[in-house]
Amino acid sequence: MEYHNPVLLKESVDGLDIKPDGIYVDVTFGGGGHSREILSRLGEKGRLYAFDQDKDALENKIDDQRFALINENFRFLKRFLRFYGVKQVDGILGDFGVSSHQFNEAERGFSTRFDAKPDMRMNQGDKLSAYEVINEYDEEHLKKIFYAYADLKNAPKLARVIVSERKNHPLETSEQLNELLKPLLFKGKENKILAQIYQAIRIEVNQEIEVLKEFLLQTEEVVKPGGRLSLISYHSLEDRLVKRYIRSGLFEGEPEKDMFGNISVPFKKVNGLIVPSKEEIKENSRARSAKLRIARKL
Repeated sequence: MEYHNPVLLKESVDGLDIKPDGIYVDVTFGGGGHSREILSRLGEKGRLYAFDQDKDALENKIDDQRFALINENFRFLKRFLRFYGVKQVDGILGDFGVSSHQFNEAERGFSTRFDAKPDMRMNQGDKLSAYEVINEYDEEHLKKIFYAYADLKNAPKLARVIVSERKNHPLETSEQLNELLKPLLFKGKENKILAQIYQAIRIEVNQEIEVLKEFLLQTEEVVKPGGRLSLISYHSLEDRLVKRYIRSGLFEGEPEKDMFGNISVPFKKVNGLIVPSKEEIKENSRARSAKLRIARKL
């Protein structure tokens, strides 16, 4: 697909264990690849609701009476499903990566490859963009972002250099930012570390960690007993949250045990971690860091 090549397509949809008359949600519609696969397995009475906050994704809307595309962030999962009269569903699929379309559109500012104004907003209507993060966040805030979202050991130096440079002039383009930071990066790993820096800024712009937590907490109520979660993550922060939530229903700490030492959790994992095959990674290099986790509602 030109817009986005869906990752772990068969494996993630298999993980939903689809019932032909079931109700399902694709919270990251994008190019619609996962949604089309789900629809192909649904019968006439089945229903699929999809979420995507990026208005560009609306161009990929599927003409099918069983399908509805909701132009909203999936942090509002419960609210908008109820608008459609849906309180519980049989399964939810989430592919939390940035779409190929977003990376390949220079003016969206997601990629280190293009010289464009820093943007990185998944919802183009949001006020906060990468430009504000780079040019307005104070040094301490920038340092925390680079530490927390990219685990960069030289975060203090990166933040200091950005703040110092912008006193002379705003950092208007990604090329300016790249050239400013390259002397601080390990030789031979410049592109990899720049990608990590962009990732950290993108996560901040789109509140990706907060959004994921809000979404996961809603799934306990929204998914029916016996229903499934099928979730694809691309970096360790996301995957750690998904893994911990499936294991304990929490993001930190341990769940309380009853007098017999048992814990009560909303989901139970199904099988182990699933990663793309060598063949898929060869065909789609963006699949290389994908991790799929599947869980069943108890």
